[in-house]
Amino acid sequence: MADSYSAPLELGTERIGSLLKKYAVPGIIAQTAASLYNMVDSIYIGHIPDVGPYAISGLAVTFPLMNISIALGTLVGVGSMTLISILLGQRNYDAAGKVLSNALTLNTIIGVLFTVVALVFLDPILYFFGASELTLPFARDYMTIIILGNTFAHLMHGFNGIIRCSGHPNTAMGLTLFTVISNAILDPVFIFGLGLGIKGAALATVLCQLMALAYTFKFLADKKRFLHFNKPLFQLDWRIAKQSLAIGVGPFLMNCAASLVALFVNQQLRKYGGDLAIGAYGIVNRFTMLFAMICMGFNQGLQPIAGYNYGARQYSRVKSVFKLTARWEVLVTGVCFLISVLIPEAAVRMFTNDPELLRLASRGLRLMNCGFALVGFGMVTSNLFQCLGMVKVSIFLSLSRQLIFLLPLLYSLPLWLKEEGVWISFPISDIISVIVSAVFIVWLFRKFNRLKDGDDSSPLGSAVK
Repeated sequence: MADSYSAPLELGTERIGSLLKKYAVPGIIAQTAASLYNMVDSIYIGHIPDVGPYAISGLAVTFPLMNISIALGTLVGVGSMTLISILLGQRNYDAAGKVLSNALTLNTIIGVLFTVVALVFLDPILYFFGASELTLPFARDYMTIIILGNTFAHLMHGFNGIIRCSGHPNTAMGLTLFTVISNAILDPVFIFGLGLGIKGAALATVLCQLMALAYTFKFLADKKRFLHFNKPLFQLDWRIAKQSLAIGVGPFLMNCAASLVALFVNQQLRKYGGDLAIGAYGIVNRFTMLFAMICMGFNQGLQPIAGYNYGARQYSRVKSVFKLTARWEVLVTGVCFLISVLIPEAAVRMFTNDPELLRLASRGLRLMNCGFALVGFGMVTSNLFQCLGMVKVSIFLSLSRQLIFLLPLLYSLPLWLKEEGVWISFPISDIISVIVSAVFIVWLFRKFNRLKDGDDSSPLGSAVK
């Protein structure tokens, strides 16, 4: 066999530091590249002659709809990755192959349904998400093409995570880097060279995703690999689907909550600040996501290690990888905090030279991220519970920051502080959510301390045959 079982088996034997470096570094590079992938569009769009400020505001209006699309992709993708990681820890390779084929079917069905519904109701959706007569044409032009490629994006991102969890993090990283580099090359050609404007940015994005997906299918169709598509290619086992979707509910709801937050932020900023205030939020969000995506790269490194060792009942290794990952993620969010508070204008200048948009975004970045220093701890905590299949806790931690803490603040603070109240809502909710995360991780570690390595805790995935 060209591809042995050694890749997943090392997750239970090698030093945690070496494993995290091996699995997290490709994930960090891939996620940083993915964030740059989104930033490239914003940077080029923000510099389109004469219309840049309103074009970038139109792009910001699309965030809630794009988050819904991402949410539907994670509903299948994250659940499939988690199940496969745990099943590999249990050395149940046949079941892992069934989960893979199931993911193909579910992603295709959900992607096609979303595409049809979103295209039919696109204009009313964009108006609801904060578009105006000035920004709607840009938002519509961009999202029409993105939605047409939605199914390809679901499959590409979902299978990329599965490739990483099956012991091939470098391949997953390479595919993501390919999409970023090719997008950076095609964007100026389509936007400026062919004169397609914001449509060109969307077209470049979809074409790059389609090329990456073609190689992904080739990789997972290779029967020499221990994890590959089973025949028939499209199959749906409702028992596996139920488990996969149950695990994916947490990140699905988190992305739905992010969509709701983006919607509410857009509406509040439009009410108290206008179209350019929405554009400022788009810039701040893109910049902050760069650091959040680095943390997600660490989470991607943690996921196969924690999932495998939980399935293998090696609880001490689960604790070790969490502690190491948490330290690194807090460092990352701490850097974001320092840049946002000390030199916000330098960060914003990448996206725009418009004086008013530059002023609004710089001020928003400083206010929004003044509580961001410890957010990395909250991110890794929520991810750990997700990796272990502890769905209820994962859902609560995923939703509490955005729905329980942030939304009420977004409604109430602007009544007194106007536009500034929107920005200040974020650091207050960040601080509260970190405290809640700390309470839950203490509870989990106490549970692990009562177990010895090898004790049965009924790891999720054991029912998948």
